[in-house]
Amino acid sequence: MRLTLHTDYSLRVLIHLAASDNPRTSISEIAEAFGISRNHLMKVVHELGRGGFITTTRGRGGGFSLARPPEEISVGEVVRFSERDLTLADCANCVIRSACGLVSVLCVAMDAFLAVLDRHSIADAAADKQRLRRILAPRPALA
Repeated sequence: MRLTLHTDYSLRVLIHLAASDNPRTSISEIAEAFGISRNHLMKVVHELGRGGFITTTRGRGGGFSLARPPEEISVGEVVRFSERDLTLADCANCVIRSACGLVSVLCVAMDAFLAVLDRHSIADAAADKQRLRRILAPRPALA
């Protein structure tokens, strides 16, 4: 299974927040840290706010922060929220669907995949905070 870019960015935002020593951050800070598009990140942050993963504050001194402790946010929860379709194969119009045993196998596989993700939190993904902070730290501008 391949996760969408939206889910990838969602997880990156949450990991950045969990690893940061600053509880509030901005879209610009995360876009620069990961080298990703601000426009795409704006959509991701909006959705994470809508999903209750982060709280956002507009205006001067605004930004966003985790809405819950990172230990309480499972990776599986984020993936289920961010992914629009977790179907492994499009069996809907297949002529052998009614007799095919693959449908149930794929359902079991997806359940197992999500069960593993449910056992891990954003805190687990951000466990090496010191190293993450070094990697994600703002880079000095080149002269």
